[in-house]
Amino acid sequence: RYLLPRLIGKGHALSRLGGGIGTRGPGETQLELDRRKIQERIDHMSGVIRNFTRRQRTSRNSRRKSKMGVVGIVGYTNAGKTTLLRALCGGRGEDGEDKLFSTLGLLTRKSYVPGIGQVLLTDTVGFIRHMPDELMVAFRATLEELTEADVLIHVLDASREGALERHQVVQSVLAELEVSAPSLLVLNKIDLADQGELDFLQGALGGVLFSALRRQGIEKLRDQLAGLLEQVGVETQAWARSWA
Repeated sequence: RYLLPRLIGKGHALSRLGGGIGTRGPGETQLELDRRKIQERIDHMSGVIRNFTRRQRTSRNSRRKSKMGVVGIVGYTNAGKTTLLRALCGGRGEDGEDKLFSTLGLLTRKSYVPGIGQVLLTDTVGFIRHMPDELMVAFRATLEELTEADVLIHVLDASREGALERHQVVQSVLAELEVSAPSLLVLNKIDLADQGELDFLQGALGGVLFSALRRQGIEKLRDQLAGLLEQVGVETQAWARSWA
């Protein structure tokens, strides 16, 4: 959609190569061809998104029957969500990357929460400031998964400037998606953050101090996650109760 209205410059340049009054130059023909190819691609990807939405709806219905708690992991892009998922799942899952939108699909893994048992952790696409409408439409099928989550883990990179603003961006996107599940804030990358900044963020927002890469604070994170799941009424699995 971004490329479609920007092809005209290429068409003008090519149209000078030939043609005359009442005729069509080769540039115009190439422009029409490029437009048609892009439009076909848009139509194809729109169909892919619709099919993906149907498959996700089926998957959500299956998870409801399993009665396992569902935890959605959200945050600004490159906050460390995928690395946190790996930490909570014992190293299983995809590797995180230092780039925009490193996670475009859904990553769902099972994890153990003390006193609760097994839960499903779902990593979602990272949010950005002023997300274009076209991106919101494309990612909506992925982000709709958050509406089914019992609780959210909001991962915030505490090592970069502008943490409060990024926190607000995520809250705004969640409000736009009408996601109302209670959330647990995680101040991530504390091994790289300034102590004064950490004290300021904790005073302003609260949250659990954590390093997904080094797994600092993982036990406290699990304990607070268990408490939040209990508050929203996620049932404790019998084997987990007896084991605890």
